[in-house]
Amino acid sequence: MKIVGCDFHPSYQQIAVLDTETGEVVEKKLMHAHGEAEKFYGELERPALIGMEATGNALWFELLLQKFGHQLWIGDAAKIRASYVRKQKTDKRDAGHILTLLTEQRFPRLWLADSHQRDIRQLLIHRHNLVGVRTRLKTELQHLALNQGVQKKRQLWNEKGRVLLSTLALEGWTRQRREDLLQLLWKGGQGSGGRTCSNCWQWSSPR
Repeated sequence: MKIVGCDFHPSYQQIAVLDTETGEVVEKKLMHAHGEAEKFYGELERPALIGMEATGNALWFELLLQKFGHQLWIGDAAKIRASYVRKQKTDKRDAGHILTLLTEQRFPRLWLADSHQRDIRQLLIHRHNLVGVRTRLKTELQHLALNQGVQKKRQLWNEKGRVLLSTLALEGWTRQRREDLLQLLWKGGQGSGGRTCSNCWQWSSPR
């Protein structure tokens, strides 16, 4: 069986690979852009155990290992660093340290949600971000209306309020700003095929 300590970076990864039958450890640097990681793990004896620190933008790597039938453990980055004795760190030492934690059964493994749960989580984050964008757009339009002496509060977001916003007598960049804000708000309400998120852009005021 092969056990791999992986120091993952966006453009490359440094790995330390242990062959449990021979005790041999091999160190490699795999460049992601050149397909070296995919080639290496595709040829690696399976199933192998790979350990790495929790990090962002690594979903493609998780899916790659899953495709090739390998097992991936994600570790608590803070605990991994806290267990590091040496003050001076290098990529090779980091990969070797992760390998040591794996072989000594001291690896601080984190629970990892399955792909469906993570997809739902991303949808919730996406909806939250859309609501934030809508709120900022409405706030700017509300200030624009107030500067013109129009104080409608929630009524500014019903059909009559929308007509009022569109017909305010504005000049220069203020008019352009109004048009841009309304267009962004209207485009968001139309959606881009994502029916689930359309409610985030309704004209009615947020609760």
